[in-house]
Amino acid sequence: MHTRTRCRSGLLSASFIFWLASPVHAQKLSVNWEELTAADFAQAIKLAQNTCVLPFGIIEKHGPHLPLGTDLINARYAAVHGSEAEYAVVFPQYYFGQIFEAKQEPGTVAYSAALQLQLLQETTDEMARNGCKKILIVNGHGGNNNLLPYFAQSQLAKRHDYVVYALLSPRYSASRPPLHSNPDMHAGESETSNTLGSRPDLVHLDRANQESGEDRNRLDLPEGVYTGIWWYAKFPDHYAGNGAAANKELGEFDMQSWTASVSNALRAIKSDNVSMRLQNEFFEKSQHPLDTPQ
Repeated sequence: MHTRTRCRSGLLSASFIFWLASPVHAQKLSVNWEELTAADFAQAIKLAQNTCVLPFGIIEKHGPHLPLGTDLINARYAAVHGSEAEYAVVFPQYYFGQIFEAKQEPGTVAYSAALQLQLLQETTDEMARNGCKKILIVNGHGGNNNLLPYFAQSQLAKRHDYVVYALLSPRYSASRPPLHSNPDMHAGESETSNTLGSRPDLVHLDRANQESGEDRNRLDLPEGVYTGIWWYAKFPDHYAGNGAAANKELGEFDMQSWTASVSNALRAIKSDNVSMRLQNEFFEKSQHPLDTPQ
């Protein structure tokens, strides 16, 4: 005879209660931080082995045919699906990155450089305080490709009880469908195809040819000389490529590859016990640099 517990909907058997607490049920926990109750969040962190994901996008113009949040939408798609395959807790929408080069376009949200770094640091600190001791930042925006390595490097400035990892871009195999346009950068064939895979309802392919995504190449500087206006000099409409060449086959391949890159990274990070050990060793030695053998 089963012991029974009364609830609003009637009687629950002890075997059913046991099922609710079982690992099988735990696998049904949402990966989305904001969807979890406080109690479920604590369980999710344990299930994730203290591993969390911070998808990092931006709010900016994406040609005449893609939504302002394209980077955020695609990065979060890959992060969520990758975390469902290799369980991790995914932080809510985060778009506080580097996008000064698009401030002339409507809808762009560009925070100061100091605030970008402070907010990112406090976000990872708060994630760690809530149990995320291994944090994978999944980047969806090219403008963050310099910011994120710098941020990861800056973690050595002071002791932390967690490790930051950054996945700057997915890895594609040789079987990737061929591209039909050049250049293929911002809001071009690949990014438009990817959004056809993640949110096709937000893609307006009929508008893709309303502006030109050709390289205007308005600067003449020696190789190796950098200036911040380089992007505007090349692509003043903040569109680099031909979104009209996008296709669903390429988008599905890319998003599956990106998702696999996330799950593979999470798998490796969960088994990584070296980074934290070396980080602690470094912090200890950095307090006594004269004792470091030369």
